[in-house]
Amino acid sequence: MCDKALITDPYRQLDDYIDSLPYKKENLIAILHQAQELFGYLPDKVQWHIAQKLDIPSAKVYGVVSFYSFFTMKPRGKHVANVCMGTACFVRGAEKLQAELEKQLGIKTGQITSDNLFSLDSLRCIGACGLAPVMMVDGEVHGRLNEAEEIKQVLEKYRPENIHEPTDSQGGMKM
Repeated sequence: MCDKALITDPYRQLDDYIDSLPYKKENLIAILHQAQELFGYLPDKVQWHIAQKLDIPSAKVYGVVSFYSFFTMKPRGKHVANVCMGTACFVRGAEKLQAELEKQLGIKTGQITSDNLFSLDSLRCIGACGLAPVMMVDGEVHGRLNEAEEIKQVLEKYRPENIHEPTDSQGGMKM
Protein backbone atom coordinates (compact mmCIF):
# COMPACT_ATOMS: atom_id res chain seq x y z
CA MET A 1 0.00 0.00 0.00
CA CYS A 2 1.41 3.38 -0.99
CA ASP A 3 1.07 6.43 1.24
CA LYS A 4 0.51 9.64 -0.81
CA ALA A 5 3.15 11.41 1.30
CA LEU A 6 5.73 8.94 -0.04
CA ILE A 7 5.01 9.73 -3.70
CA THR A 8 8.16 11.24 -5.17
CA ASP A 9 7.49 11.02 -8.90
CA PRO A 10 6.85 14.64 -9.94
CA TYR A 11 4.55 13.59 -12.80
CA ARG A 12 2.40 11.62 -10.37
CA GLN A 13 2.35 14.56 -7.95
CA LEU A 14 1.35 16.88 -10.78
CA ASP A 15 -1.40 14.53 -11.92
CA ASP A 16 -2.72 14.26 -8.36
CA TYR A 17 -2.76 18.05 -8.11
CA ILE A 18 -4.60 18.42 -11.42
CA ASP A 19 -7.09 15.70 -10.43
CA SER A 20 -7.86 17.59 -7.20
CA LEU A 21 -8.99 20.70 -9.08
CA PRO A 22 -12.70 21.13 -9.84
CA TYR A 23 -12.10 23.27 -12.98
CA LYS A 24 -8.97 21.95 -14.60
CA LYS A 25 -8.72 23.91 -17.86
CA GLU A 26 -9.57 27.16 -16.06
CA ASN A 27 -6.64 26.59 -13.67
CA LEU A 28 -3.87 26.35 -16.25
CA ILE A 29 -1.74 29.05 -14.61
CA ALA A 30 -2.06 27.44 -11.16
CA ILE A 31 -1.15 24.07 -12.71
CA LEU A 32 1.90 25.60 -14.39
CA HIS A 33 3.00 27.13 -11.08
CA GLN A 34 2.67 23.72 -9.42
CA ALA A 35 4.58 22.04 -12.26
CA GLN A 36 7.39 24.57 -12.05
CA GLU A 37 7.55 24.04 -8.29
CA LEU A 38 7.87 20.29 -8.81
CA PHE A 39 10.26 20.25 -11.80
CA GLY A 40 12.12 23.53 -11.25
CA TYR A 41 11.25 24.66 -14.79
CA LEU A 42 8.81 23.84 -17.61
CA PRO A 43 10.53 21.88 -20.39
CA ASP A 44 8.59 20.85 -23.52
CA LYS A 45 7.93 17.38 -22.11
CA VAL A 46 6.17 18.79 -19.02
CA GLN A 47 4.17 21.28 -21.10
CA TRP A 48 3.06 18.47 -23.41
CA HIS A 49 2.07 16.33 -20.40
CA ILE A 50 -0.10 19.17 -19.03
CA ALA A 51 -1.72 19.71 -22.42
CA GLN A 52 -2.56 16.01 -22.68
CA LYS A 53 -3.90 15.89 -19.13
CA LEU A 54 -6.12 18.94 -19.70
CA ASP A 55 -7.09 17.95 -23.25
CA ILE A 56 -5.98 21.32 -24.66
CA PRO A 57 -3.56 22.17 -27.49
CA SER A 58 0.09 22.18 -26.41
CA ALA A 59 0.40 25.54 -28.23
CA LYS A 60 -1.96 27.04 -25.63
CA VAL A 61 0.24 25.79 -22.78
CA TYR A 62 3.36 27.08 -24.55
CA GLY A 63 1.66 30.44 -25.17
CA VAL A 64 0.99 30.91 -21.45
CA VAL A 65 4.47 29.73 -20.42
CA SER A 66 6.21 32.01 -22.91
CA PHE A 67 4.01 35.03 -22.11
CA TYR A 68 4.51 35.19 -18.33
CA SER A 69 8.04 36.02 -17.21
CA PHE A 70 7.63 34.02 -13.99
CA PHE A 71 7.67 30.77 -15.95
CA THR A 72 10.92 29.42 -17.33
CA MET A 73 11.64 26.74 -19.91
CA LYS A 74 15.27 26.43 -18.84
CA PRO A 75 16.66 25.03 -15.57
CA ARG A 76 17.52 27.61 -12.95
CA GLY A 77 20.08 27.67 -10.20
CA LYS A 78 19.16 27.26 -6.56
CA HIS A 79 19.33 31.07 -6.30
CA VAL A 80 18.01 33.22 -9.12
CA ALA A 81 19.65 36.63 -9.53
CA ASN A 82 17.87 39.13 -11.76
CA VAL A 83 19.28 42.50 -12.81
CA CYS A 84 16.71 45.22 -13.35
CA MET A 85 17.10 46.81 -16.78
CA GLY A 86 14.32 49.36 -16.37
CA THR A 87 15.04 52.96 -17.35
CA ALA A 88 16.15 54.21 -13.91
CA CYS A 89 18.42 51.22 -13.33
CA PHE A 90 19.79 51.34 -16.86
CA VAL A 91 20.68 55.04 -16.54
CA ARG A 92 22.31 54.43 -13.13
CA GLY A 93 24.56 51.57 -14.22
CA ALA A 94 22.58 48.33 -14.65
CA GLU A 95 24.89 47.25 -17.48
CA LYS A 96 27.93 47.61 -15.22
CA LEU A 97 26.11 45.70 -12.46
CA GLN A 98 25.25 42.93 -14.90
CA ALA A 99 28.82 42.76 -16.23
CA GLU A 100 30.21 42.55 -12.68
CA LEU A 101 27.76 39.78 -11.77
CA GLU A 102 28.76 37.87 -14.90
CA LYS A 103 32.42 38.27 -13.92
CA GLN A 104 31.93 37.22 -10.28
CA LEU A 105 29.69 34.27 -11.14
CA GLY A 106 31.72 33.20 -14.17
CA ILE A 107 28.63 33.00 -16.40
CA LYS A 108 26.73 35.09 -18.92
CA THR A 109 23.18 36.33 -18.41
CA GLY A 110 20.79 33.46 -19.07
CA GLN A 111 23.21 30.82 -17.75
CA ILE A 112 23.67 28.77 -14.58
CA THR A 113 26.87 28.42 -12.55
CA SER A 114 28.58 25.03 -12.87
CA ASP A 115 27.60 24.17 -9.27
CA ASN A 116 23.93 25.02 -10.04
CA LEU A 117 23.95 27.51 -7.18
CA PHE A 118 23.16 30.66 -9.20
CA SER A 119 21.42 31.54 -12.40
CA LEU A 120 21.56 35.05 -13.81
CA ASP A 121 18.81 36.80 -15.73
CA SER A 122 17.51 40.29 -16.32
CA LEU A 123 14.08 41.87 -15.91
CA ARG A 124 12.47 44.91 -17.49
CA CYS A 125 11.55 46.66 -14.22
CA ILE A 126 10.96 45.56 -10.64
CA GLY A 127 9.59 48.89 -9.42
CA ALA A 128 12.42 49.86 -7.08
CA CYS A 129 13.61 52.83 -9.12
CA GLY A 130 14.72 54.84 -6.09
CA LEU A 131 17.29 52.14 -5.29
CA ALA A 132 18.76 51.92 -8.80
CA PRO A 133 20.73 50.03 -9.94
CA VAL A 134 18.97 47.01 -8.47
CA MET A 135 19.23 43.26 -8.51
CA MET A 136 16.84 40.80 -7.00
CA VAL A 137 17.95 37.43 -5.63
CA ASP A 138 15.17 34.94 -4.85
CA GLY A 139 12.68 37.82 -4.63
CA GLU A 140 14.82 39.90 -2.25
CA VAL A 141 15.73 43.35 -3.61
CA HIS A 142 19.30 44.63 -3.28
CA GLY A 143 19.80 48.22 -4.37
CA ARG A 144 22.38 50.93 -4.96
CA LEU A 145 24.90 48.34 -6.12
CA ASN A 146 27.69 50.30 -7.73
CA GLU A 147 30.81 48.64 -6.34
CA ALA A 148 32.22 45.16 -6.98
CA GLU A 149 32.62 44.57 -3.24
CA GLU A 150 28.93 45.36 -2.59
CA ILE A 151 27.91 42.84 -5.24
CA LYS A 152 30.28 40.24 -3.79
CA GLN A 153 28.75 40.72 -0.32
CA VAL A 154 25.24 40.18 -1.68
CA LEU A 155 26.27 36.95 -3.44
CA GLU A 156 28.07 35.69 -0.35
CA LYS A 157 24.79 35.82 1.61
CA TYR A 158 23.47 33.04 -0.63
CA ARG A 159 26.46 30.72 -0.55
CA PRO A 160 25.93 27.58 1.59
CA GLU A 161 28.80 28.32 3.97
CA ASN A 162 27.16 31.66 4.82
CA ILE A 163 23.60 30.43 5.36
CA HIS A 164 23.08 29.65 9.04
CA GLU A 165 20.11 28.50 11.05
CA PRO A 166 18.74 31.08 13.49
CA THR A 167 20.03 30.57 17.01
CA ASP A 168 18.61 31.44 20.39
CA SER A 169 20.38 33.72 22.89
CA GLN A 170 22.44 30.76 24.21
CA GLY A 171 23.73 29.90 20.73
CA GLY A 172 21.49 26.86 20.31
CA MET A 173 19.33 26.16 17.27
CA LYS A 174 15.88 27.72 17.24
CA MET A 175 13.14 25.21 16.65
